[in-house]
Amino acid sequence: MGAMSARPNPEAAAQQAENNAPHRAGFACFVGRPNAGKSTLTNALVGQKVAITSNRPQTTRHTVRGIVHREDAQLILVDTPGLHKPRTLLGERLNDVVRTTWAEVDVIGFCLPADQKLGPGDKFIAKELAGIKKTPKIAIITKTDLVDSKQLAEQLIAVSRLGEELGLEWAEIIPVSAVKDSQVGLLADLIAPLLPESPPLYPEGDLTDEPEMVMVAELIREAALEGVRDELPHSIAVVVEEMLPREDRPADKPLLDIHANVYIERPSQKGIIIGPKGKRLKEVGTKSRKHIEALLGTPVFLDLHVKVAKDWQRDPKQLRKLGF
Repeated sequence: MGAMSARPNPEAAAQQAENNAPHRAGFACFVGRPNAGKSTLTNALVGQKVAITSNRPQTTRHTVRGIVHREDAQLILVDTPGLHKPRTLLGERLNDVVRTTWAEVDVIGFCLPADQKLGPGDKFIAKELAGIKKTPKIAIITKTDLVDSKQLAEQLIAVSRLGEELGLEWAEIIPVSAVKDSQVGLLADLIAPLLPESPPLYPEGDLTDEPEMVMVAELIREAALEGVRDELPHSIAVVVEEMLPREDRPADKPLLDIHANVYIERPSQKGIIIGPKGKRLKEVGTKSRKHIEALLGTPVFLDLHVKVAKDWQRDPKQLRKLGF
């Protein structure tokens, strides 16, 4: 199923590229309530695991930028946390980050899962978006692999109506499935022309401009969250204390030593993270190490410690120390 608006055909696009179409580069961010498929879509577009994905809501904390390099354009994806009604100081800070980001990007993609009816959370975000006048907004119906064509059609109509109700003009409405890699390329084709004319803003090889330590911390945090279903994801923070190449290693057998602390809020949570006889923490280490090695392209020795930082979510001093 194509995007709902008429698009030029591929031949015309190729023709235009030959006629020295200007290169475009700019920033886009995906918004949507928690678990709307934003991070998975970022990874599908970039083609590598960049933003962390977890089937717990509210796990993306840092503004991770994934970079899509194309012949005609460079698309820099800013991954903002889900906007939600704040309950803590951390929640308020996250919402501030979201609004600031929206005001600074060139395109906003609003992700709405195909398999869930539009709810108050979607309307809350749509209202906020309607207030941002200048930025083009694309409605992206995600997770289309989970519904049949009738359900998809209903969702497309519902999203179109939502825009009309709020005076929110969609530049495009496009259904995608990041999991099945369906229409992900088309989404990039639709975003590219909305970006300003500009030379590439990042060198070709870059996939993200996040400092490596922050990305490593996110991968550890993602592994630590898996399987801890009952605990709030916000009560885990990870700080990478140091990343040092092991000395006295032959050049062809490097090893990177990574020392990281997993911070929790209360001593009672320690046992949950560590598990019986340390089994759980070992699994977290093994799992995150694989992802880190894939990310950094080098063997890693990971040294993990669990520490208690009492009620860190409500303490501005601790928040600063943990990077918020």
